[in-house]
Amino acid sequence: MNFDNWDEIRTAYQVARVGTVSGAAEVLGVHHATVIRHVDSLEARLGTKLFQRHPRGYTPTEAGLQLLSVGQATEDQFNQLAARIAGAGEEVSGELVITSLPGLSGLVMPALSELMREHPGLEIRYLTDPRVFRLEYGEAHVAVRAGSRPTEPDNVVQPLAINAAALYAAPSYIERYGRPSGPDDLRGHRFVGTDTRDSRAPYYRWLTANLPPESVVFRANDPESVLAATRAGVGLGFQPVIEARHDPQLVEVLGPRPEWESTLWLVTHIDLHRTHKVQAALKALKAVAAQCESLRVPLPE
Repeated sequence: MNFDNWDEIRTAYQVARVGTVSGAAEVLGVHHATVIRHVDSLEARLGTKLFQRHPRGYTPTEAGLQLLSVGQATEDQFNQLAARIAGAGEEVSGELVITSLPGLSGLVMPALSELMREHPGLEIRYLTDPRVFRLEYGEAHVAVRAGSRPTEPDNVVQPLAINAAALYAAPSYIERYGRPSGPDDLRGHRFVGTDTRDSRAPYYRWLTANLPPESVVFRANDPESVLAATRAGVGLGFQPVIEARHDPQLVEVLGPRPEWESTLWLVTHIDLHRTHKVQAALKALKAVAAQCESLRVPLPE
């Protein structure tokens, strides 16, 4: 038989468990008249008596004892389910999705390595893409973003670090075109840049404002291709210091400048921000940022 009102079953179970209408009403937080009405209605639905009424209370019949047995098992299962759900938020295990711009793997990878060492049950997905991942749609647990402060609603945003950038060249470029002696010696040099003319990257904005368009002789629509062209000696290219200073194929020809810097942000969704897994990831990323010589950690908000 299908039951339209599960409250009646829950009420009858509590009466069978405690033995009185008043006791069941107290447990359920309802009026004793509601308890009586639910029991009478359920007995009518089943076509059988669940209780023997007497002055001291309600004694389950054989059918009532069966209801008590099923109800107890069901309550135990619900309690176990609630415990598992509550505990899931406390475990640092399962899938963890981190996203960042491609040029930030020098920051993210050491943090993820340490995180997995401390929590072997984690399964990491690290997604690098210029596009903004939608945390509210569950596309990632933690995002490391660069530029202006993210403003999406329902996200928790924290400053992580100031990301330095510098100008690099391949040894083959320097051999052919020479090495600029400073910012005033850049005219006449060849540059590798982005195909996005309105790029928000501060060093590309600086390049557009300070050098003629024809200085950029090679443009690509992804950071990997810009890096590959710079390594190949096509032109001078801007790169995050955290990555490029460890690249044996690149020579730093102009060091970091304040106008080339960008702020890095840690972004999480408010619904997941307090979970142990996300907090562990944030802690690991902050620890690496604080120890990285290529980054400056901003003052806390």
